[in-house]
Amino acid sequence: MAPTLQRALSHLLTLVASLSILLVVPSSCFNPKKIVNASYASYSLYGSDWSPAVATWYGPAQGDGSEGGACGYGSAVGEPPFSSLMSAGSPLLFESGEGCGSCYEMKCTGNYACSGNSVRVVITDSCPGCGSDAQYHFDLSGTAFGAMAISGQDEKLRNAGKIDIQFRRVECNYPGVSISFRVDPGSNKEYFAILIEYESGDGDLDKVELREAHASAQWYSMQRSWGAVWKLDKGSALVAPFSIKLTTLKSGKTIVANNVIPAGWIIDQTYRSIVNF
Repeated sequence: MAPTLQRALSHLLTLVASLSILLVVPSSCFNPKKIVNASYASYSLYGSDWSPAVATWYGPAQGDGSEGGACGYGSAVGEPPFSSLMSAGSPLLFESGEGCGSCYEMKCTGNYACSGNSVRVVITDSCPGCGSDAQYHFDLSGTAFGAMAISGQDEKLRNAGKIDIQFRRVECNYPGVSISFRVDPGSNKEYFAILIEYESGDGDLDKVELREAHASAQWYSMQRSWGAVWKLDKGSALVAPFSIKLTTLKSGKTIVANNVIPAGWIIDQTYRSIVNF
């Protein structure tokens, strides 16, 4: 075989071998599963990149959505520190009540009335019918929806009805506001339930525990009744004052509000602690 032809054949065989290695050995820089899931997983990470979602709005144009809601905050959604900047969440955001109190930053860019500026909202309600067109769907108050508009263009933005947004999970921040506990109307000597509001940091809770007055008392695990309401059915008389221990869902941080519920507590009364995350 001529030397020139032999060298050409040798180069060809080397090239074929190299291509075979590339086809057999997967690249560490390419992970299709990771790419597909990235936009859906990042919402739960503080400081993450923006992820896509859709937003609608409900209730009065300048209002707070609806008082009450699936988290139980009632008229508090229209008052500071919530200040009507709230949202009902699709099932993946509401999470059967675990998402109550969690905070999100969002902005819209797909409408000529969008300012591109972000607004921070808190989940205070459920939107069970949302999520058919997008896994992450925020049904905002009229106030929060309009807050994403160019100044003076909020009505035009609301007229769009549904818009594309970018969002990310952020820490809740309520400067100067401590965690509060409102005694649920169904409470009695043996059954005690509270609505928990204004948790900074994660905003949502994984565990709530109650301890009675006497020094040797144990911590009783409370159960989520619905939304942001937690309950304890001891089956025997509870002795106040009560201390409440809270553990956050995302970071696992724990805080104790000592003797926050006094002896002689009153149904529907709100008791403010001196602590927050």
